[in-house]
Amino acid sequence: MGLTSRIGQALTAREMLDLVKDDLERVEREISLESVASVDAVTTINRYLQDGGGKRLRPMLLLLASRLVGAVSDGSIRMAAVVEMIHTATLVHDDVIDIAKTRRGRPSSNTIWGNHTCVLAGDWLYMQAFQIALRERNFHVLDLLIALTQLMVEGELLQLESIGKIAISEADYMELVDRKTASLFSACARLGAMMGGADETTEARLGEFSWNLGIAFQLVDDVLDFTSNEKVFGKPVGSDLREGKVTLPLIYALENAEPDEKRLVDNVLKDGNYDRAPFSEIRRLIERHRGFERVRERAQSFTDKARAIVTEFPESPYQRALAALTDLVTDRDH
Repeated sequence: MGLTSRIGQALTAREMLDLVKDDLERVEREISLESVASVDAVTTINRYLQDGGGKRLRPMLLLLASRLVGAVSDGSIRMAAVVEMIHTATLVHDDVIDIAKTRRGRPSSNTIWGNHTCVLAGDWLYMQAFQIALRERNFHVLDLLIALTQLMVEGELLQLESIGKIAISEADYMELVDRKTASLFSACARLGAMMGGADETTEARLGEFSWNLGIAFQLVDDVLDFTSNEKVFGKPVGSDLREGKVTLPLIYALENAEPDEKRLVDNVLKDGNYDRAPFSEIRRLIERHRGFERVRERAQSFTDKARAIVTEFPESPYQRALAALTDLVTDRDH
């Protein structure tokens, strides 16, 4: 990407953040207050995770959706805290399942506190998120959040079933992305619209916008796992395959791969490391068969769908920010 477009993107990102900066500060305060448990270990882990940063993309999405249709209410702030807490709970559980060593450039919580404590801390976060949501006294909110959590857990179970398997179809993989990533993105925009006072049609449309954005986000993530570097990406590159996950760039590459190329991939899946099949060779294999290129094109098609939905809304700074978010998702390096 050229310097000019990189600067343009940075300004867009900054402008976008400025629109919801005060709201996000309120969300951070809400998370801090609500992450205090009667057991110190849970509070300590929650603080560590909150301080770990992260893009806060999901709360931002919720707040922008609220502002697009009306205003940010106290409910919007609470719901933004809820989605971030649910997201954090899934990350804690993911790290335990994946036996991850790092998260966002720091030691992952499970390497510090151990698996047992982290599983329980993740459970506590889930329940705390639901307790905050319950204060809205809104069945629609609870329906949405319960369905979302079930989808995400089902996604995790489906992923576990596919660990170490080389023969994953594109359809199976897309179902996984739908459950694990896109469903949460969709819920963020829908909750934001709901809290901003939107009608059901508008809420559903914004949910669809965000679902497409979520799919694009994950597909770009899959490419970055092979093409980024650890310092920028915040976790070791090539970790998906090392953990036994065959993602879309590899699924595409394997369609036309030679038997010896497939063997290379199989070796990594069997060994759980790149000792017998160097990471650079796997990356070249994907490049040779246009794996990255095809996934970027696929991500772009979802981004285009998301952008088309946003253009249906009246122009405003928030509408422009959501449109800019689609570019940011596709054109990022971490």
